[in-house]
Amino acid sequence: MGRFAEALRAGGLTAIAEVKRRSPSAGDLRPDADPAALASGFAARGAAAVSILVDERFGGTRDDLRAARAATGAPLLAKGFFTEPEHFRAAAEAGADAALLLLRDVDDDRARRLLGEAERLGLDVLVEAHTAGELARTVELDAAIVGVNARDLSTFAIDRSAQLELVAQAPRDRVVVAESGVSTRAQAAAAELAGADAILVGSALMRAPDPAAKLADLLRRPLVKICGLTREEDVAAAAKAGADLAGFVLAESPRRAAAPLPVPDSLLSVGVFVGETEPAGTDLVQLYPAENGHRARDGVLLRGEDEVARVLDLPWLEDDAGHWERAAAVEGRVMLAGGLSPENVAEAIAAVRPWAVDASRSLEREPGIKDHERIRAFVEAAR
Repeated sequence: MGRFAEALRAGGLTAIAEVKRRSPSAGDLRPDADPAALASGFAARGAAAVSILVDERFGGTRDDLRAARAATGAPLLAKGFFTEPEHFRAAAEAGADAALLLLRDVDDDRARRLLGEAERLGLDVLVEAHTAGELARTVELDAAIVGVNARDLSTFAIDRSAQLELVAQAPRDRVVVAESGVSTRAQAAAAELAGADAILVGSALMRAPDPAAKLADLLRRPLVKICGLTREEDVAAAAKAGADLAGFVLAESPRRAAAPLPVPDSLLSVGVFVGETEPAGTDLVQLYPAENGHRARDGVLLRGEDEVARVLDLPWLEDDAGHWERAAAVEGRVMLAGGLSPENVAEAIAAVRPWAVDASRSLEREPGIKDHERIRAFVEAAR
């Protein structure tokens, strides 16, 4: 694998930021896009790599690739409808570190020839699949970098649920990229937890007033979870404040929700259980073991049956002066919970560097009823 692939595996969720002036499905996005300025800005705000559309249907040319190459040292992906070896050669000559290969456009024999040409040129190849059959082909072709596109390029329809299931099925020894359909931190986190090493984001960036700032916002951590939600107006307040996860307690508690409530695309729903889980229809499950009639100290965050993060909490109705130090020593994704509030969450984040922070009681007017100003203050302090 070359520098493009290595950049995508740098740790945590990484991003390929895309430069495109228009798309066949959405029309004009940013007709005056300057690839040099955008590529440089994206690299400065956290992009692991930059994708440049070189197809005229997207308002792009190879000159855009050359301009981006002159402006940044970040790995560049040439994106177009490449079916011939000369297409890869032209991309490499224009400064690309990697090129796109759409499996819908080539059979396996041609794909192997193109992958061989890319290896000769020193190009990485993002091999894109949209269906289970195409994903299986990426495995047979021994593709090192697998892209799973949420968009059906025949109809332009987006199906994020199908994409996430394919991402979850992709071999873990490949670099996996979730392409299209990401415009919020929650959607980026959903791809990460399904198994994506990276997201590829284009339209959401091109529509933003400040594309580089939008990219940084998508990648910002920690995520913020507001738990103990029981009312639609409190879910709306959490979303408006910029939270990423909405927690619904489905175990015995003064904050127990009758059922998980609907959430917007900017939130992932989390069902919170003690002892055993039940089908709840939430995006994620937060499960604590039962201990002496209540929850144990720590739990896990589950996507389906897969553990995707550890939940590090305080002992039941107790404090622990060493809680943050203990959490800081844990490797992997950590959701920090227990005693967090608008007053201390910034200090906790500095001490622990968690993947997510979780608050409930400190944001209430009474059990199960949130104080919207405290929700806003908590999210703001966590950012």
